[in-house]
Amino acid sequence: MKLEDELHITAPFRDEHEKVIVNLVHTYNVLLEKTLAVLHPFDLNDQHFNILMTLNEHYPEAISVGDIKNLLFNKRGDLTRLLDKLTHKGLVVREVDPNDRRVFLITISDEGRRQLWEMDAQLTAQRDQANSLSAAEAHQLNALLDKLRG
Repeated sequence: MKLEDELHITAPFRDEHEKVIVNLVHTYNVLLEKTLAVLHPFDLNDQHFNILMTLNEHYPEAISVGDIKNLLFNKRGDLTRLLDKLTHKGLVVREVDPNDRRVFLITISDEGRRQLWEMDAQLTAQRDQANSLSAAEAHQLNALLDKLRG
């Protein structure tokens, strides 16, 4: 569906560049809502999911809170609070670094990996939506988004 129809926009955009920005923000919000709908039954949000994915990529190695912060693509929110919730739910394990007691090391737990697998399986349908693009179109869109970010 065209952006103008979906958002009930009657006035024209100033130019295609303005439309790109509105379209990106709207598309992000649509995808985020779909993702949050999958995560809601797990009592998690997109940031929790991002943390679990990051930890899973490093499994079985533990990584520091600082490293997690650097690897997240969404840096909003209080990382300590987010990790507290994941720890309380038994999805991550937090330990003091034996080499530096000021540093906490975080590892995804077996339960965290199980729930992450379950969430990821449900999100596959969302990723399948991207299959409406050909491989060439997906490549072009990725290149354009990389260019837009600078």
